[in-house]
Amino acid sequence: ALTFADQVVVMTLGRAVQVGSAAELYEKPSHTFVGHFIGSPGMNFLSGQVVQNSISIGGVELPVPEGRQLPSGEIKLGVRPEYVSLVAANTAGALPMTVATVQDVGTHVMLTATSQTHTLKARLSPDTAQLMPGHTVWLQVMGEHTCFYKNEEIVR
Repeated sequence: ALTFADQVVVMTLGRAVQVGSAAELYEKPSHTFVGHFIGSPGMNFLSGQVVQNSISIGGVELPVPEGRQLPSGEIKLGVRPEYVSLVAANTAGALPMTVATVQDVGTHVMLTATSQTHTLKARLSPDTAQLMPGHTVWLQVMGEHTCFYKNEEIVR
């Protein structure tokens, strides 16, 4: 359906949660279910707390992107694996994670990294430095492709 249809309807629990083109469903899922369902692997989701102009995720403060207004309280941050970046240790706004698995899939490396509270998948270039299970990496998740969700619905 995603390759042939002009418009796709994604339903869950008997309810249409998003209607749009395949690109719209992939880039800006309006519901967390769509983010999980569309794409392989699905979108990464991180739970956090919005306090003033930052989001606290696992004790790390991430700045709210300039120009964005987010409601206070609990929020989910959603980011696709190809938009997660490997950055230098202790980079401001980056999440320290532990490498769980590294899978070479030819055109890219699929990194799975964990923390005490989250699991992230990152699609990285194959020339990325040797990553070994158990090593600490720093991952950047904020960017223009990051989506924010309140009560499973996108915050526009």
